Amino acid sequence: MSASTELIALVVTVVGVGVAAQVFSDWLSVPSVLFWLAAGVAVGPEGLGLITPSAIDGGSLSAIVGLSVAIIVFEGAFALKIDRLREAPRETLRLVTFGAIVSHLGTAVVVRFALGTSWELALLIGSLLIATGPTVITPILEVVPVRERVATTLETEGVVNDVTAAILAIVMFEYLLLEGEGLPTLIGQFAYRLGAGVLVGVAVAGVVWLLLARLELPTENAPRNARLVVLAAALVAYGVAEAGLGVAESGIAAVASAGFLLGNVDLPYREQIEQFKGDVTLVVLTFVFVVLASLLSLSDLRSLGIGGIAVVLVVALVIRPLLVFLSTVGERFTFRERLFVSAIGPRGIIPASVVTLFALQLGDSRPEVATTLVGTVFLVIFATVAFQGGLARHIAQALDVIPMRTIIVGGGRIGQALADRLEDRGEEVTIVERDEDVVESLREDGYRVEHGDGTDREVLRSAGAENAKVIAAATPSDDVNLLVGQLARNTYDVATVVARVNQPDNEDAFQDLDIEAISTGMSVAWSMDNVIERPAIARWMTELDRTGDVQEIEVTADAAAGRTVADLAEDLPEGCYVGLISRGDENRIPHAEDRIEHGDHVTIIGRKEAVRDAIEFCTA
Repeated sequence: MSASTELIALVVTVVGVGVAAQVFSDWLSVPSVLFWLAAGVAVGPEGLGLITPSAIDGGSLSAIVGLSVAIIVFEGAFALKIDRLREAPRETLRLVTFGAIVSHLGTAVVVRFALGTSWELALLIGSLLIATGPTVITPILEVVPVRERVATTLETEGVVNDVTAAILAIVMFEYLLLEGEGLPTLIGQFAYRLGAGVLVGVAVAGVVWLLLARLELPTENAPRNARLVVLAAALVAYGVAEAGLGVAESGIAAVASAGFLLGNVDLPYREQIEQFKGDVTLVVLTFVFVVLASLLSLSDLRSLGIGGIAVVLVVALVIRPLLVFLSTVGERFTFRERLFVSAIGPRGIIPASVVTLFALQLGDSRPEVATTLVGTVFLVIFATVAFQGGLARHIAQALDVIPMRTIIVGGGRIGQALADRLEDRGEEVTIVERDEDVVESLREDGYRVEHGDGTDREVLRSAGAENAKVIAAATPSDDVNLLVGQLARNTYDVATVVARVNQPDNEDAFQDLDIEAISTGMSVAWSMDNVIERPAIARWMTELDRTGDVQEIEVTADAAAGRTVADLAEDLPEGCYVGLISRGDENRIPHAEDRIEHGDHVTIIGRKEAVRDAIEFCTA
């Protein structure tokens, strides 16, 4: 077989099994990385033998993997938004600094004593295993819709630690393992490569922003040109840093900084750019993971023995929880959310790709070092991806960290006002809107938006309907609202379905489907009647809407259940009160001696912060 024919067969095989693995993972709602790794082993020398090391030239592999990683890291950084980072800034900063140090040193210690390696090799392995990475975190978060603050923390940690691990590993490999240089050289080289990469990334992002946002591109094929310019930006940033400056691994820092900056400025055709970039990244991920896994020798894993298993267990069950709990001290995360973050630390493309390149460089000169290096890193990757990635949804469900969401169909004035009120109470809200201009405006204002037709069941599913407690249809069309309500009730079995009704004659149609119908005309009449007949209550409700809150919750916490209203009041935060107790179909104004039981619904009235603390006390 000629070299060209062999290369064609390689590409066809990799793309074919990779796409099949992606479809299979979507079908099972399991992160795709697990199937890509399994597919790579299946078609490699240890499996069917469809891909052999002889088919891949070492130098070509290095270049292909480098460019692929550039696109992957750029895509992950592009998705990070400054507004989302504000959800957990202190915790995220600690995770990527203090947490990375704990991960590095802790892993190095366990590798040194469990496998009996030199300190140089142990520190190198520890630096590689800092990286969790968006390539493994993002697929997990696509099937496990945790709260925004948790998702943002995991994604940011992955992007930043990819950069840290790539640069630190290459510096340690060159100056510690091969040349035996000291700590000052390591620190200096790390800072130099990181700084050089960031400067290149900032420069490239600035040029691209001027080109797209300040210069008028030809209107014909403008969206396509914008997509191509952004894709080129990732490759140019990587190429300039790596080849132009000649600074190895600074390209990762360049694409990460360029991606983050471009992701947070106003770019035209953003939605088309994001969709195209996501598709390209998916193909690249498929290729890289399958190829790297196909080159793995299972004998390298088996050679580690009990020591390798010990490394995996300590890294996943001791070091990861330790660094997470130390880094997330405070009140922003609940205990269950901290447990979930501790349980989700799979390693991905950066350690896999870099360790493969290290093994190629070591070649036959130091085979024992190469075997230990590759075996340890890939064993941790396989184990963490298989167990933490594959079981992520089950872990989240067991810990009860998947929030029930509210979906609002219709991003007009009513939809936005409702979203503001719900988000102000801490609800997870997604707006579904089909008008592209409205979608762009909503996203600029900080709303979470799903672009599409709310009457399409797949659009609702993508917005989170399978895990929604409320779907509110707020469009100006009664026909649309009725169909949305029907889908929510019959297809997704949502507990509360509310719909705006513009024509009073249509209310019966909504009620026949057990949809709560809110007549716009009647709502205005009620509000005006309150001002006329009950002015004091109307003023009180208006003031409460600005500074206070009213919430009905189900009592699930042992600390609140079985106690009288008087006893409970002693532990509730100052500035809030129990205003109503509901048990079954009975609603009553509470008396001091009334006892609150598990499953009761209580209405809490008071200051916003006090009400939120009371909800946590009664439901935690």
